[in-house]
Amino acid sequence: MPELSWLEIALRIGLAAGLGGAIGLERELREREAGLRTHLLVSVGAALFTLVSAYAWTDWAFSTQEGLVFDPTRIAAQVVTGIGFLGAGAIIRQGLSIRGLTTAATLWVVAAIGMAVGVGYYEAAVLTTAIVLLSLWPLRIVAYRASVRFRPEEGRLAVDLPAGASATSVLDAVEAAGANVSSLQFEEEGDRRRIDLRVRLAAGRTGAELIDALTHAEDVRGARWNP
Repeated sequence: MPELSWLEIALRIGLAAGLGGAIGLERELREREAGLRTHLLVSVGAALFTLVSAYAWTDWAFSTQEGLVFDPTRIAAQVVTGIGFLGAGAIIRQGLSIRGLTTAATLWVVAAIGMAVGVGYYEAAVLTTAIVLLSLWPLRIVAYRASVRFRPEEGRLAVDLPAGASATSVLDAVEAAGANVSSLQFEEEGDRRRIDLRVRLAAGRTGAELIDALTHAEDVRGARWNP
C-alpha cells in the first residue's frame, strides 16, 4: 500500500482548499446561502476522507484468504451520499419559487473536486474548477442574454396599499394584464401595506404596461417594476 509524505498530504489538502474556495468565493460575492467557508470546508473534508480511505491503513495487513479485504473506495464513496444533506440544506423555498439549486450543485461538484485532489488526480480537479467558474459567471450571462429574447419577461413587482387593504384588486389587475404570479409576500409598515410579487409577463407585454394597469386598481398608492 503506498504511503504519502507530509509534503504530499499538505499539497493535496491545500489544493483542495484553494479550488473549493475559488468556487465558494464566487457564491460569496453573489450572496448565496453557502459561500467561501462552506465550499472550502466541503472540498477539504472530501479530500481528507479520500486520503483516509486510500492511504491511512498502512499499519494493517490485508489478506483475501484471511477475510481482510482492502477497499480504498469504501469511505470515499460515502462522501457522495453525505453531501446530499448539505445540498438539501442550501435549497430554500420562497412562496412558490425555489432558490439554492445552483448552490447545492456547486457543493456537490466541490466534493467531487476534493475527492479528485485526494487521490492525486490534479488535472481533472483543476479543469473541473475552471469549467464550474465559467458556468457560474460568463456562461450565466451568455445564457441569460440568449434566452431572454425567447422567453416572457420576468421581474419583481412591488405594490403599496393602505394598511389592511385587500390584495384582490392587485391580483385581478395583474391577471387582467396577462401576467402570472409565481410568488407573493406581504409586509406591514405603519399605515402602509406592501406586496412583493414575482411576476411573469405574457409574451409581448412589458413592465410599463403592467404598472399602467395597476394605477387604475383600487387602493393602489404606488407600484414599481424591477426586471
